This record gives sequence, structure tokens and C-alpha cells, in this order.
Amino acid sequence: MVRVRIRHGDTTVVRLPTRLDYDNASDVGARCEELTGQGGGTFVLDASEVQYLDSSGISVIIALWRALDHRAGTLRLAALSDHYQQVWRLLGLDTLLPVFPTVNAALRGPLTGEGADAAESLGHT
Repeated sequence: MVRVRIRHGDTTVVRLPTRLDYDNASDVGARCEELTGQGGGTFVLDASEVQYLDSSGISVIIALWRALDHRAGTLRLAALSDHYQQVWRLLGLDTLLPVFPTVNAALRGPLTGEGADAAESLGHT
């Protein structure tokens, strides 16, 4: 299950489990939705412990991005392994939701570059 690492002001940092797949994706998604419903404008997913991520897990992350976008919130993905960053790029998801190298970088960095351009072109700013 997800673990809340930090909840401060309008920012929540959540550490994802080592596996985000068909077996737990709906539970992880429900818990993240519950946390975003409690308020806060910035939600950081710490993927530093993720060892396995399948299409169900990716779908949960995209659904969470959409839910936050509808609430004028921001989702940031941090510390995704090199392998899954490559998958993320191959799927073209880096244009919607860029991956930050660390949680600290995600906390500091505004949505800039390709992610901002893609969000703007889709009307998601």
C-alpha cells in the first residue's frame, strides 16, 4: 500500500509500493484519490521503491493526474527507475507527466518544459 511520507501545507508526498500492478492498482488508486480529496494542490508520487510497474499501475497514475488536473492540482512523479523512465518515454507519457530525478527535485521544480507545453496544448494548465 502507499505510505504518506510528508503532508505539509498544500503538498503531499506518497511513497508507492514496490509493485504497482493489477493486484494492487485499484487499492493504491483509491488511497491516492482519498488523499487528494483531503485537499492540497501538489501531490508527489515517490517511485523510488517501485520494482515492478505494469499497465494497471500506469493507468492509476494517469487517472490520478487527470483527477488532480480537474481540481487544479499538480501531480509530480519522482525517482522512477531508469528502466521505467524509458518505458514512460516510449509511451509518450513524459510529455504529460515529467519524471523528476528525486522527491526533492519534484518538490522544488515547477511544471516546466515539455510537460507544461503538452498540458497547455491539451488545455490542462
